[in-house]
Amino acid sequence: MTKVLILTAGFGEGHNAAARNLSVAFDALLGPKASHVADLYALASPRLNSVLRRAYLGLINGSPKLWSAFYAWVDRSQILPRGLWALARERRLLTELIAGEKPDVICSTFPVYAFMLERLALEHRLNVPHFNIVTDSISINSLWWRASCTGWFVPNADSADVMLKAGVEPSRVHVCGFPTPAFIAENADLSPPDLATGGRPRLLYIINSGTRGAEETARLLLAEPGWEITCAVGRDEGLRRQLQQFAARRSDPAQILGWTDQIPRLLLTHHLLVSKAGGATTQEAIAARCPMIVNQIVPGQEEGNYELLRRHGVGALATTPDAVISACRRAFAWNGAVWRDWRTALDSLSKPDAAQAIARQVLTQIGHNPAPRSAAGPGGGGAFRLSSVINDPVSYPLAADLQAIPVRSLFR
Repeated sequence: MTKVLILTAGFGEGHNAAARNLSVAFDALLGPKASHVADLYALASPRLNSVLRRAYLGLINGSPKLWSAFYAWVDRSQILPRGLWALARERRLLTELIAGEKPDVICSTFPVYAFMLERLALEHRLNVPHFNIVTDSISINSLWWRASCTGWFVPNADSADVMLKAGVEPSRVHVCGFPTPAFIAENADLSPPDLATGGRPRLLYIINSGTRGAEETARLLLAEPGWEITCAVGRDEGLRRQLQQFAARRSDPAQILGWTDQIPRLLLTHHLLVSKAGGATTQEAIAARCPMIVNQIVPGQEEGNYELLRRHGVGALATTPDAVISACRRAFAWNGAVWRDWRTALDSLSKPDAAQAIARQVLTQIGHNPAPRSAAGPGGGGAFRLSSVINDPVSYPLAADLQAIPVRSLFR
């Protein structure tokens, strides 16, 4: 059986989301357990990894200017890349993992692994193709292309242009989209009510860790008459209880959700998303053709996510609670005239079947052309396996609860 090794890291939900969805796509094409997903940082140093992840979240949320400066330094540094292959524990674990799994191809959703794999190839200890699955848009850090690999899969043509201008060989850059949950492609018939015929506007507000003005924004949204409001607060139980009190005073429908695995369905059935410009959030909204009001941008990687929406005339930037309300009112005015323009603009960006498209192209490039297999389990994919549970209570998984993923041993 063809085996696929997928490498990820917990520094941003986009990397893990892409890895999860790719795993499901490969297993659907090749059969259950054909893919193996591993976070080498979590496996090599679990406690240190947890500390670093929390520090990362604290930095991007609490000191965005400092994070922006660090991101820019990493992008232009000539010293850092030369030392990334030397992460001793992770490199040793990667060598053992490759020896144990014997993969036919490796896909990486985190850029640092490419430096380790490049080194192994130079030492003649790796002889299988390796592909980078780029999870950022436009503001792509140069770490993604400074180490060689067989090819790069990027989420959109705008991002491909960035890499081509940086000198990446055009034949190795493939525009297939961002790997989003199979549910979105399989349920394209789901849609929100027709605003043109008087349907009630539906708005989804996803509150991520570190979101500024979250309670005030939610309170203003819940005070707006005539809208159906859904707030997803993740694991913030205190905020959930507060918002439930506001929601209880409404005459119009409102849902206050804690952690949920229904984000793909909610995106398909709501007119607007209000959230920060996270990689997984933005890409799932694009795939579901749900226009987005961006209320926060982490400098660096998230700047490109909003820039993508701006260039294509989709949604709006509203960084204060009052601005969020104004942007939503504008979208829903005149029976949703502005909203319809935004939704139409998403047609050219939306690639809900990107995970399957990437999996098929990877397999084609290694000479394997599988016929689709019957789906196994919810969502139409095979059994997803993560070799280490990544469970950070301060981060908010958008597509799947990592606690619900069965823990497997490092080697089958």
